[in-house]
Amino acid sequence: MDILTIIVSIFILIMSVVIHELSHGYTAELLGDPTPRLQGRLTLNPLKHLEMFGSVIVPIITSFLGLTFGWAKPIIWNPYNVKNKRWGEFLISIAGPASNLLIALFFGLLVRYGLSVLPASSLNIPFIRISLFIVNINIILAVFNMIPLPPLDGSKVLFAILPQSMIKIRETIEQYSIFFFLFIVLFLWKFIDPIILFIFKLITGVEV
Repeated sequence: MDILTIIVSIFILIMSVVIHELSHGYTAELLGDPTPRLQGRLTLNPLKHLEMFGSVIVPIITSFLGLTFGWAKPIIWNPYNVKNKRWGEFLISIAGPASNLLIALFFGLLVRYGLSVLPASSLNIPFIRISLFIVNINIILAVFNMIPLPPLDGSKVLFAILPQSMIKIRETIEQYSIFFFLFIVLFLWKFIDPIILFIFKLITGVEV
């Protein structure tokens, strides 16, 4: 990636992870928990959501490696304030990945429509190129976060639908969440990448 592409990609990532966390926060608010609002997290202001490592260092390093990736500070919410404690966690957890998928669909369909009425060379049009970056980054965020291993949203979605008798197993697994995260990055990514490419082509019609 050239420097301009890296800057654009990091900006897209930052806004995408902000919307991801904002979706968690607004869903918690709708379900009766004011915690994210009281913490000042119901805002598009990136400074309220970003952290140095996941939102700055990791995106810069991964961008130079050819794949822009990172995360924001997780939204904190209080399960005791949520109206439906069982399904509340499911809805709050799935809201983040769902928001990224919706962003990918919106810009992906714009690209698909644009390419259907414009010549093949239109892939080089700045708006089309930026839209493809938006689609790619948001698909990565959606798919990665839905992996059902802690600390990712997918694990919370899974545990929300499993029997409550498994709560002890959940607590034990979450104690080792950092090891699961490293396992995903080091060993599972080669299986995740084809899924991302498939969804990307399905939405945009563009072969990577």
